[in-house]
Amino acid sequence: MSTVVPNAQRQVDPVLHAALSQRHAPEPAGPVTDTLTFAWRALLKAKHMPEQVFDVLVTPIMFTVLFTFMFGGALAGSPAAYLQFLLPGILVQTVTFTTVYTGFTLNTDISRGVYDRFKSMPIWQPAPVVGAMAGDTIRYTISSVIVVLIGLLLGYRPATGLPGVVASILLLNVFAFGIGWIFTAVALWVKSPSTVLTLSWLVIMPLTFASNIYVDPATMPGWLQTFVAFNPVTHIVTATRGLLDGAVTAPEIGLSLLTPAIVTVLCAPIAMRLYRRER
Repeated sequence: MSTVVPNAQRQVDPVLHAALSQRHAPEPAGPVTDTLTFAWRALLKAKHMPEQVFDVLVTPIMFTVLFTFMFGGALAGSPAAYLQFLLPGILVQTVTFTTVYTGFTLNTDISRGVYDRFKSMPIWQPAPVVGAMAGDTIRYTISSVIVVLIGLLLGYRPATGLPGVVASILLLNVFAFGIGWIFTAVALWVKSPSTVLTLSWLVIMPLTFASNIYVDPATMPGWLQTFVAFNPVTHIVTATRGLLDGAVTAPEIGLSLLTPAIVTVLCAPIAMRLYRRER
């Protein structure tokens, strides 16, 4: 049975009425603010996914220490000599591995319906995707700094000092942001986070291990040398090694950025198209 409300009780508070009767909606925040907001959200999520923090902190230490002392004596005569060759490659490997989690976390949110809510909000629509990728650059930086610190403790000394380290990390961030579009597109295409990881590792593992990260390609068979020569990971390792050793050239920098630029041009539109589709 319905209750009739007296007219006196229907009167709205004047202040509330004035607030609700505003004719102009608030101005949109804009692409930059929206992107930064979602970048900050990506960083906050680390508190709720501690396994990602484990990967960022522990994996770089494990690879740097184990590879230096396991292969140093056999490949370079001593761990100290091998570390000077290995560390730039481990930097690239660590950041490249971290890009996989960009797609993994994105797919996890999508499977929970979070991004359906974002698409209904009055924001710059690419912001949830671009912001998540921009936030991950902080993780790339943290991973790189950890590798450099471990290397310094083990005896690694960059010839170019701090400027070379900073330049290397910036270059790696640009490379990872571009490559990350591959895994973002995969995350928007498949249905489960586990599928994202499986497909991503199928791409990452051959690219990282069949490169010049661990050994000089001159010791490899001819067919593998050809693959390594065209491998984009080889190009970014060469540029990073040159920045840290003080022997980098402009063509090496340009070649290292060619693949992420192509990937961005090709995969970013695909990713945004997949993002807008109905699920």
